[in-house]
Amino acid sequence: MRGTVTIAVRPLVEYALRSGDLASGFRQTASMADGVKAHQQIQEAYGERDRSEVQLRAEIPWGELLFAIEGRCDGLLTGEDGGITIEEIKSTGGSLPLSEAETPEVHWAQAYCYAYMYANIEGVDRMRVRMTYVETGGEGAARRSFERTADFAELERRIRGYVASYAPFAELQLRHRAARDESIAGLVFPYPAYRAGQRKLAGAVYRSIEAGHQLFARAPTGIGKTMSTLYPAVKSIGAGRLSRLFYLTARTTTRASAEDAFGRLQDGGLHMHAVTITAKDKLCSAAAEQAGGEGCAGGLCMYAEGFFDRINGAILDLLSNETLIGKEELLRYAAKHRVCPFEMSLEVAYVADAVICDYNYIFDPRISLKRVAAEWKASCALLVDEAHNLPDRAREMYSAELTKRDFLQLVRAFKGKDNAVRAAAKSVDAALLAIRKRDEGQGAFLVLSEGLPEALNGAVEAFAEAAETALAGRERSAAGADEALRAWETLALADATSIGVPSAAADGPPADAEEAPAAEADPYALLLEVYFAAVHWMRIVKLYDEKRHIVFAERQRGDVRIKLFCMDPSRLLRQMRKGYRSQICFSATLFPLGYYMDLIGAEETDYSVSVPSPFRTEQWETEIVPLSTRYADRESSRGRIASRLLALLSGRPGRYLFFFPSYAYLNAVYETFLEQGGGVWRTMAQRPDMTEEERGAYLAAFEADDVAALIGFAVLGGVFSEGIDLAGDRLQGVAVVGVGMPQPSFERDLMRGHFDDAGLPGFDYAYVYPGMNKVLQAGGRLIRTENDHGVLVLIDDRYRRAPYRRLLPEEWGADGGGPGG
Repeated sequence: MRGTVTIAVRPLVEYALRSGDLASGFRQTASMADGVKAHQQIQEAYGERDRSEVQLRAEIPWGELLFAIEGRCDGLLTGEDGGITIEEIKSTGGSLPLSEAETPEVHWAQAYCYAYMYANIEGVDRMRVRMTYVETGGEGAARRSFERTADFAELERRIRGYVASYAPFAELQLRHRAARDESIAGLVFPYPAYRAGQRKLAGAVYRSIEAGHQLFARAPTGIGKTMSTLYPAVKSIGAGRLSRLFYLTARTTTRASAEDAFGRLQDGGLHMHAVTITAKDKLCSAAAEQAGGEGCAGGLCMYAEGFFDRINGAILDLLSNETLIGKEELLRYAAKHRVCPFEMSLEVAYVADAVICDYNYIFDPRISLKRVAAEWKASCALLVDEAHNLPDRAREMYSAELTKRDFLQLVRAFKGKDNAVRAAAKSVDAALLAIRKRDEGQGAFLVLSEGLPEALNGAVEAFAEAAETALAGRERSAAGADEALRAWETLALADATSIGVPSAAADGPPADAEEAPAAEADPYALLLEVYFAAVHWMRIVKLYDEKRHIVFAERQRGDVRIKLFCMDPSRLLRQMRKGYRSQICFSATLFPLGYYMDLIGAEETDYSVSVPSPFRTEQWETEIVPLSTRYADRESSRGRIASRLLALLSGRPGRYLFFFPSYAYLNAVYETFLEQGGGVWRTMAQRPDMTEEERGAYLAAFEADDVAALIGFAVLGGVFSEGIDLAGDRLQGVAVVGVGMPQPSFERDLMRGHFDDAGLPGFDYAYVYPGMNKVLQAGGRLIRTENDHGVLVLIDDRYRRAPYRRLLPEEWGADGGGPGG
C-alpha cells in the first residue's frame, strides 16, 4: 500500500453524498448541549443487552490506498431474536420528519457504515439500521424512528461506494503532503541574512511550537515579524509537529503582508496550500461583477442551485492546480465551476496547510469555524499578528446588547400576523421597560447590581423560541428574511476593527416610544435581525463571568439599551484557544508586555520574548512640542499646531503623515492648516467613509516615484497608522498629535474600576496603554529599514511626564526632549 487514509465515518459520508442547493434562508438548529442531552435521554432507556457509544473500525483497500474508517455508533441494540440493530440518533431544533422519504440519505449512510463495521467483525449476514430523530428542548421531547434492513453484500457495496467518491481527494492530499514535506525539508530562510533580532524571534517561535506553549513576542517594527513567525511555523509542519497553521490578522493590510511572505517562500521552493479568507461581502460582490452584475438577487446566491453537486469537483480542481489561494484564484475557480467563492474559501480552509484570516474565525463564538475537531486543533498553531488589537476586539466579541425599541417595533409589526411572536416580544419589551424605570432620575447609566437579570433572560429565551418557530415556518424563498440574513452575515464577516451585534441609533427613538416608527414592510427582516441579537445575548449569558463581565443599562430618551459588557476578555480568550498546540502573539507595540499578557490570558507556562530594535537613535530626529491637546483645549490649540506643521514642511519638504486622535480634530486642524497657507502642498485627508479603492489610492500616492512632497492627514488607530510599510524615501516624517487616549466613556470607566479592584493600575489599563499603543504604531511607520532616516514630532505636553515618557521607545531618543527637541 502506498498510504493509509484514516478517516471518521461522518466526514467520509458527508463528502461522498453531499448534493443539492446552498441554503440561504433561515436554518433552525439545535445546540450541541441540547443534542447531547437528547442522545442521552434515548440511550438511558436501552436494555441490559444494548450498548451505546460503541467504537467500531474497518479497513477498506482501494487501489494503492488503505482506508482506515472509524467511528462510534450511537446504539448497538440486541433484539429478542438475537438480531442486531444499529441506531443512529439525530437531534433537531426544528420539526421531525413525517416520513422516511423526508430523511436525508447521508444520515442513513452513517448507520450503514457502522452496520458494515459490526457485521464485518462479527460475521453477521444481515443487519437492521434505525434512524431516530428527536426534538430538543427538555424532558419528554418528541421522537420518531424509521427502520431499514440490509444484507452484508449491500452494506459492503455502499461503503465501497463512499470510499470510491472520497478516493480522488485522498490521493490528492497524500501527493500534496509528500511534496509539501519534501519542499519544507529543503527550504532555507528567504533572505541572504537574518536582520538583527529576526533569528531570536524565529527561534523563540520554533521552540514555543515544539513545547506546545503560548508565546508573547514584542518585536520592533522593521525586523520582519511576518517572516520571523511564518518561517519557523512552516518548518514545524515539515518536522511533523504541526499539520496546519492559522495566520490571524485584524486588518487587510497585514493580511497582504502574510500573502507576500508566502509568495516569497514559494519562490524559494515551498509547496503549500495557503488560503486567504476574504470578507463575504467583498468576495461575493466581486463575483457578481465578474459574472456581469446579475449578483445575488434577494440575498440568494447566484450559484446556490446545485452548489453541493459541484463543490467537490471545484475544490479538487483548485487544489490540484494552485497553492497560494487568494481572492483572484477563488473568483476564477468559482466562476469556472459556478460555486460561491466565499463558501468555497471556507471549505478549503478545513483542508489547507495555512489559512490567513481575521481574528473572528477563531475567537468569535458567532463566526468561528465549526467543524474543528480536537485532534485537528492539537496539530494547529495560531499566529496572531498585531496582537495588541486582540483585547479590544475580544471585548466586543464577548459582549452583547439588546435595545427595547427593537422589541417594541416587533410588537407593533406582528399584530394580527403571529400572536406568539408578538406576545414574546412584548414580554421582552416589558422586562426592558422595568429596567429603564429603576431608580429614575439617577442618570443615563444604571449598573445592574444583581448581574444577569433573570426575568429578562427568561423572556429572551422564550422570544428566541417563538422567533425560531416563525422563521422556520416561513417560505425559505422569502426575499426579506434572506436579505436580512445576508446583511447580518456581511456585518459579521466584515474586515472591521470590531465585530458586534447591531445596536440602536445613537440618538434613540422619539420621546414618545409608543409612536416609534413602524417596522419595515416585511417584518420578518426585523424579526431575523432581532432573533440573532437575542441568540447572541443567550450565548454570552452562558459565557458570563461575574468577575469579568458587568451588566448595565443606558437610558436613551424613551428607550433603553442593556449591555452585557466584557471588561476583561482574558478567560474567554484562553477558552477559545484551548486545544490548539501553540499560540504566537506578536506585535511591535506589545508594551507594556505584562498588560497584554494579562488581557490575552497568559498562563504560568507561557513564554515571552522582547527583541531589541535593530535601528539606531540617530535614525530619528525626534521633537516633543509641549502643547495641550486635551479636549477642552483643542479649539485654542489648532492654530499653533497648524503653524508647527507648516514650519516643519517649510524647513524640510517631503512626504509626511500627520496623525490625530479624532476625525473632528483632524478636520479642524486641516482647515486651519489650509487657511495658513498649507494649500501650496499636495494634501490628502482620511475620511471615515473611505472605500477600499480610496484607501488604496491614498497609500499609492505615497508609493509613487514622481511625488516630491505630499502630506497625509490621518487618524490614530486607523488603517493608515499600522500595518503599512513606506520604506526609504516614501516617508520622511511623522507627526503625532495627542497621546491617543480613548475618549472618556462609561465603559472605559467601568474597565478602570475593574482593574483598580484587581490591584492593577486601572487608569493606565483603560486609557493610557491603549492610547499610547496607537502612538507607537503611528510612529513606527517612519523607520522601516536600517538605512531610513526621518523626523518624528510628538505634539502634547504629556510626553514629558510619566507614564507617557517611559512608554516611548528608547530608540526614538525622546526622553526629556531627545534629539531635535
